[in-house]
Amino acid sequence: MDAADQVLVVGQVARDLVLRVDEVPGEREAVPARQRLEMLGGKGANQAVALAQLGVPVALLGVVGDDAVADDLLARARDDGIDVSPVVRRAGTRTGLIVSLLDSGGRWRYVEDLPGPVLLTEDDVLLAARPARCTVAQLQQPSAAVLAAVRQATGLVVVDGAPPDDGRRDAILAAAHVLRADAREAGMLTGAELADPETAVRAARDVQRTHDLAMVAFGYDGGDVFAWRGGSLVATHGDAEVVDTTGAGDALTAGLTAELVRGSDPQQAAELGVAAAAATVGHAGGRPRLTHLRRKETTRRGTR
Repeated sequence: MDAADQVLVVGQVARDLVLRVDEVPGEREAVPARQRLEMLGGKGANQAVALAQLGVPVALLGVVGDDAVADDLLARARDDGIDVSPVVRRAGTRTGLIVSLLDSGGRWRYVEDLPGPVLLTEDDVLLAARPARCTVAQLQQPSAAVLAAVRQATGLVVVDGAPPDDGRRDAILAAAHVLRADAREAGMLTGAELADPETAVRAARDVQRTHDLAMVAFGYDGGDVFAWRGGSLVATHGDAEVVDTTGAGDALTAGLTAELVRGSDPQQAAELGVAAAAATVGHAGGRPRLTHLRRKETTRRGTR
């Protein structure tokens, strides 16, 4: 597979451990786990898995250690159909771990062991630079690495998360075509409380126009909104049973990206993003299950 035909996901790679319990234990209490799940995780890996499941050729750029955990995670990613050749293996570093304690009400608590060396650096990105059909960069990585990734990008650029106001925000958004952010991130970016569809659409449109973005997707308290040149879409969370919201945003980003790189219009992209998120909240853990949404690739058109 030519790298120029791939989507390059730039983001976190970690081992995910999910423990389902009836109730979170209090101080000096212990409870049994009803279910234990161990999987390839992290936002970058979740998005790459989702894209592969949707039939999009994908490569992953993230950092793992030089331990046996990394060997296992990279093998799992290859089994998922992900090109892991860009992944950085950092000598003397332990691979990241994310532990999720999930109660019967769908409420989660994370404990993360993500040492500094498992974050991407600007040099990591520059060394891995390669042509790609699309670059997806998520803001759980340092903004210097994200800026390097979007500046090196040769195709569609999707930014997942609100860039911090550290002097690089405008440059990151200037290089992006699509921005996705959850309600908290969108609030940080806009300074507005996105508590209803009207406020969320207005905020998304303001950001879309100000930064000349082709499309903006914002979460709000109760659903998601999408704004693009000439249109918008409001999607509520609906009545589907929610087991775990982990990974819903990653699936949404992957769904958007999959349709946009196929040349679909923004509304089709938004609809697949919503369907992918809905499919992900129905099970424990952030690993997506989207093969039922897969379809054959159609035409390719630019987004900007």
